[in-house]
Amino acid sequence: MRSYLILSMCVLFLIYYFIQNVWIGYFVVLLAITSFIGSALNAKGFPRIIGILMMGTGIILEIYKGTGAEGISQGILMILPLLCLVTLAPLLSIPLKLGGYFESIDTLLRNLLHHPRQLFAGITTSLFILSPILSLGSVRILSEFLSDLKLPTAMSAKSYLIGFSTAIMWSPYFASVSLVLYYLDMEVGKYIVYGIGLSFLSLIIGNGLFALWERRNPLERTHTPEVPLKKESQKQLILLGMFVTLLLCSSLTIEYLTKWSMIIIVCMISILLPIAWGLITKGWHRLIPLLKNYRDHSVPMMSNEIMLFTSAGLFAHAVQGTTFANIVSDFLTGLAKDSILLFAVAVIVIVVVVTYLGLHQIAVIAALAMQLKAEELGISNLSLAMLLLLSWSISSASSPFSGLNLMVSKIVGISGFETGIRANGLHLAILTVIGLGIIMIIS
Repeated sequence: MRSYLILSMCVLFLIYYFIQNVWIGYFVVLLAITSFIGSALNAKGFPRIIGILMMGTGIILEIYKGTGAEGISQGILMILPLLCLVTLAPLLSIPLKLGGYFESIDTLLRNLLHHPRQLFAGITTSLFILSPILSLGSVRILSEFLSDLKLPTAMSAKSYLIGFSTAIMWSPYFASVSLVLYYLDMEVGKYIVYGIGLSFLSLIIGNGLFALWERRNPLERTHTPEVPLKKESQKQLILLGMFVTLLLCSSLTIEYLTKWSMIIIVCMISILLPIAWGLITKGWHRLIPLLKNYRDHSVPMMSNEIMLFTSAGLFAHAVQGTTFANIVSDFLTGLAKDSILLFAVAVIVIVVVVTYLGLHQIAVIAALAMQLKAEELGISNLSLAMLLLLSWSISSASSPFSGLNLMVSKIVGISGFETGIRANGLHLAILTVIGLGIIMIIS
């Protein structure tokens, strides 16, 4: 029942985006609040506590500001595109599952087991490609592939965080890029080249640091014989790369032609792609069971995401215009006028510290994106977008409360601090310096 409620919310919001009917908007907000309550009842642990706290604080702030129900509705409507993206994007993985692409990746990684540096590059590159489509599911899938290979803990912690965190900075199919560019009212096409460039630099830095680490900590070579990669697997890997490239190019083309929000475009592609696969291949008997599994299992399992995203979005909207937000905004604006570098460092420090204490990235990044104005800061919208996404990526990798860090630390069996700071601190520090340099150049 809860999955039908959530999916109805998404479909109705897509209709509302094009029709802009007030009553449809009110009904969508009502569905979102009901979905939040259902998700909060189903969620557990710290995410449930922080989600309820953010929602409660957001409601209190809206009432205190005098905006009341109207402010609450606006806050939820502003985060609804992201809720739809998080809910519908997993549909993109269905053609990949049916096409046998995951098995080809498994085969490739096993063939690289004799070469640790190449294996590390294979893991990080696979996550770079898969994470935009599968989100945290990409980490889970690769960890299952590699579970019987007994990789060193440090190698797993480094490869998972480095590979996944790159997607946070570049992919329009990822919540981070969609949210930041949506609030900054910036087209993805104007950002994507810079985002991909910074992500590639992150991959190169991460792989270079691993090569140095592996030289000091040589891994034991396996004695299992190497098996050449079959032509069928090679073909599947090429098709996978083409599939991701086609998704990216099609979404950018649609955005350029229609000027629709990229989040809406991605949501529509997520719905239409499995249907197109069924029509082209006539493989409905294989497709329908996966769609049912998505409805009955994948959607209900999104309780934490729906609860956190809804509450964080409302909280960020409620904070906007408050005395505290204005103080922070005035402080950062003053820093920017004195030094763009000091301003950028301050933003990164604020995001990392606040998320390290447990607040979700969406809340703090959305609040900054709504409160800060590039023209008042004296920088370009592109620089501000890169700064916020760099901060998001760094905080996701370092914070022991981020979904990424929690999952990786659980998989490798070490604490969130060891996963984030100890295993990847140097990489994050170098990435920060290089990212700041790029921001300074384009500002």
